[in-house]
Amino acid sequence: MRREIIEWSVLILVFAGLYLTGWHTEVLGTLQRGVIATGLIRPDLGETEGRTMDYDFRLTTLEGQEIHMSNFRQETLFINLWATWCPPCIAEMPDIHDLYLEKGEKVEFLMISLDDDPKKAAAFIDRKGFEFPVYIASYGLPGTLRSNSIPTTYVVAPNGQIKMTRKGLAKYDTDEFKKYLDNLVSK
Repeated sequence: MRREIIEWSVLILVFAGLYLTGWHTEVLGTLQRGVIATGLIRPDLGETEGRTMDYDFRLTTLEGQEIHMSNFRQETLFINLWATWCPPCIAEMPDIHDLYLEKGEKVEFLMISLDDDPKKAAAFIDRKGFEFPVYIASYGLPGTLRSNSIPTTYVVAPNGQIKMTRKGLAKYDTDEFKKYLDNLVSK
């Protein structure tokens, strides 16, 4: 009985330590990254959404520069809503970064942080060495991009049609998804 109490106490202390230091998000994200690596969780590339993108809002870069979304009209967009406190967001980021490194010249990547403090997002991006552009929604998101869960990813065609919405984590760095993006770019 005494041994069980000690084992449970150690386990509780480990979990409490992870939580209090903020490392629980990284640990859970790493575990979920293993799930993504299986390739079982992929975005549905079937039917299109049918909604049209609302370009009437502004984003702010982590450096503080304000950019109007209308600058991205006629572009294929990969939009990801995420936060540093979200384990599934952290889990899919390395995969999205790999996709960005390959497709970032043809597709605009808009990684929109929902963190209250942009400095947290900036520190996270720097620590991980990610190169994709990260933005903050200056005055909130339009209805077409609002989601009750994160991560949420949208793919928008150059004509403004939202072609895909994925709520939850997924593996994006696949040949199938790359071809999907290439087809949108070439239209």
